[in-house]
Amino acid sequence: MASAVERFIRSAVTRGVTRLAEFNRARQPADRPDPFLETIHAPMRAELEIVEPEVVGAIPAGLDGRYLRIGPNPVRPDVRGHHWFVGDGMVHGLRLHGGRAAWYRNRWIRSGAVASALHETPAPGPRHGSFDTVNTAIIGHDGTIRALVEAGSTPVRLAPELDGQSYDDFGGTLHSAFAAHPHLDPLTGELHAIAYQATEPDHVTHVVVGAHGRVTRELRIPMKHGPMIHDCAITGRYVLVLDLPVGFSMRALIAGEGFPYRWKPRQAARVGLLPRTGAVADIVWISVDPAFVFHTVNAYDTADGLVVLDVVAYDRMFAPGAQGPDAQPRGLERWTLDPRARSLRRTVLHDQPQEFPRIDERRTGQPHRYAWSLGLSPRLHAEFVDAGHVWKHDLQTGQHWRHDFGPGRIAGEFVFVPRHAGAEEGDGWLLGLVMDPATETTELAILDAREFEAPPLARVKIPHRVPPGFHGAWIPD
Repeated sequence: MASAVERFIRSAVTRGVTRLAEFNRARQPADRPDPFLETIHAPMRAELEIVEPEVVGAIPAGLDGRYLRIGPNPVRPDVRGHHWFVGDGMVHGLRLHGGRAAWYRNRWIRSGAVASALHETPAPGPRHGSFDTVNTAIIGHDGTIRALVEAGSTPVRLAPELDGQSYDDFGGTLHSAFAAHPHLDPLTGELHAIAYQATEPDHVTHVVVGAHGRVTRELRIPMKHGPMIHDCAITGRYVLVLDLPVGFSMRALIAGEGFPYRWKPRQAARVGLLPRTGAVADIVWISVDPAFVFHTVNAYDTADGLVVLDVVAYDRMFAPGAQGPDAQPRGLERWTLDPRARSLRRTVLHDQPQEFPRIDERRTGQPHRYAWSLGLSPRLHAEFVDAGHVWKHDLQTGQHWRHDFGPGRIAGEFVFVPRHAGAEEGDGWLLGLVMDPATETTELAILDAREFEAPPLARVKIPHRVPPGFHGAWIPD
């Protein structure tokens, strides 16, 4: 823990650098093109409510709850210093009940900047530092709904109807930053995260939140280059730490870039196997060829002591000037790690560009058979997400299926919902948003996960364009 003097010095330096960054950002050209503020990414300007939106088809009666998705939606769009990842957060939600759609709603997260722009009071609750934009993921845990982001901010607790918000540090028990992608162990109820903070690039933190909603562990892990760790993974024995060559750039920050992370080719790439209750000295570090991973699929232990980690991997990411992801994923891969030999073997599972992988989360940390992901075009598009298909993978047989939503459509991440608590792995539904740019409309598509290539069981029609976002969740009643 830093001393009071160290905290004071760090705070003073941060304030000085922040002022310099703001000065340089204001000098940037205000008329440069930005694909993440235009066309399909153009922000929504208002909060709406649609009561009983139109449904085509039949919503399964077993879907009783809320589909929520969050993403960036700047309340005051400004190309100067803008990056897709830093836009103000907006939650989109649809309530499904009794075979019908009860409502659609969208709400900005009431950060200080959003509240100021809307002439409202910011959401109450403690902040971890000055950064309080939350825009990346939604989770349900210990009976609550939380919106998440990485690199600093406290999570935001959401009311079921989306109108109540409060910043929540797990009842005063979280003393570090949190993460965009914690992983819930379905066997223990524990939530594991690897968190980092832009203002403290010398370490990351393993955070564990117990089933009761209180933090039980915050282990600081020293780092050298302020790595961006968007995701992690867990097994029965380990938490996997992805220390890869995208790191904090003071030069980018001072230049006024809103997202100060860059590809660092000279930085060694490695994966750390941290015993779930172990100390820093217990981490087994295993080198990997330079690569970057936004999202893991899942990880698990094998009977012979190996660790299997499935990921979507890139050759590089975030060259100078990037306003969003600037490389195409090379596909779905399996990294098999040997803790004894400290070695890694890479196997290509599917060589098509794809992102936002999801599994049946009842299998988190255990061997899994199925995965689903969002398809991308063969060549990188300026807007990154630009395709209207999703993939289903059977990792046991090696079969792959593709569901197309039609020409010109743009799909987002799809989440899996089991048919019931005791259903077999992969027996359930897939939910996600699909945009039609030609008509400026969106639909919530509901697929039968077992009849993946069949037409959607139901389409809930939203009469406006929902900009591409990041991650969603199904929150059952």
